[in-house]
Amino acid sequence: MPDHPTSAPRWYALPLLALGAAGFAAAWMLLALALDRQCSWLAPLAALDMALLLKLAKWPAAVSRRRLALLASAGVIAAANLLIVAGQVGQNFGLRPWESALKIGPSYAWLLAGMANDHIDLLFYVAALLVAWRAAR
Repeated sequence: MPDHPTSAPRWYALPLLALGAAGFAAAWMLLALALDRQCSWLAPLAALDMALLLKLAKWPAAVSRRRLALLASAGVIAAANLLIVAGQVGQNFGLRPWESALKIGPSYAWLLAGMANDHIDLLFYVAALLVAWRAAR
């Protein structure tokens, strides 16, 4: 049987993308908590990683790959910010970040993330979405 690329999506692409996004968000959170910074410069790297995972899984190069890369990159950015906020709040109460994330509400997490991110961070996030769109073609 010839080894040629097909246009059908691979079954393992979405679990691979979810696992890669979760792993990148966790690594981002660990680095940010260790350095006591937002480390928003990791956002474009996350976008490249999401696009690369889709390419490695041989997801068809079309608008759907771009949308998935964009969605996964936005998810990594949101998850990392939530985990960073939860980690910082949880340190005061002796909780792990994932324990604290379950206890803080979305409005409180949004408020703290808004206070922690400045204009440069937002530029990195926008750049990450552009990188995801471009790299996933």
